[in-house]
Amino acid sequence: MRMWRGWTRSEDAAAYERYLLATGYVGYTEAEGNRGVCFTRRDEGGRSEFVLTTLWESWEAITAFAGEEPSRAVFYDEDDRFLVERELTATHYTVFAAV
Repeated sequence: MRMWRGWTRSEDAAAYERYLLATGYVGYTEAEGNRGVCFTRRDEGGRSEFVLTTLWESWEAITAFAGEEPSRAVFYDEDDRFLVERELTATHYTVFAAV
């Protein structure tokens, strides 16, 4: 499982959701070896936190999506327009049980 977090101003959250669905969601779901996507949002204190969690069939599939340094976060052209803070790396976990 791969997880990444980023934050926008609350007033930009709805626009960033639409942007993520048009870019990141498509990029993840069309990537070979992707087995699931969950994009979440939490509004708090004038900011919105976005957590993107994806499931992959193998480490090789993650590397094919993310590149030579799979722990580096993948960004899209207009992310700078929305994000006020972001993780520069993605965190990976081994899934040992799931429904």
